Amino acid sequence: MDITIHSSFLPQDDPDAALAFYRDTLGFEVRNDVGYNGLRWITVGPVGQPATSIVLHPPAADPGVTEDERRVITEMMAKGNYGHIILATTDLDGVFDKLQASGAEVVQEPTNQPYGVRDCAFRDPAGNLIRINELS
Repeated sequence: MDITIHSSFLPQDDPDAALAFYRDTLGFEVRNDVGYNGLRWITVGPVGQPATSIVLHPPAADPGVTEDERRVITEMMAKGNYGHIILATTDLDGVFDKLQASGAEVVQEPTNQPYGVRDCAFRDPAGNLIRINELS
């Protein structure tokens, strides 16, 4: 089989803050920005990698989600344990320094993990955990 990751979804509860973080801080390009009923879905991705995207979506926008489920999703986002993604770079220290200087919430400084990777972690404006692995 020939399968790739086309897009992944992360929740955002403030489209402008999400856009500033992913576009201005991480340097991703904006591929789409769609509004519907006062909500926004923003598609971003790494420059030079047009086949891989992240869709920043309004949490619990699915009409099948109940009010109780919306409340739980909102609570999980506030705790920072709802959405997460792992990115990678060849310059972990440089990326860490840039993100830290931007005011992004640091979760973990660059660390050699016992399972064989060196990584760091931040939270985006919605509380999603962004881990960044160092590529050799």
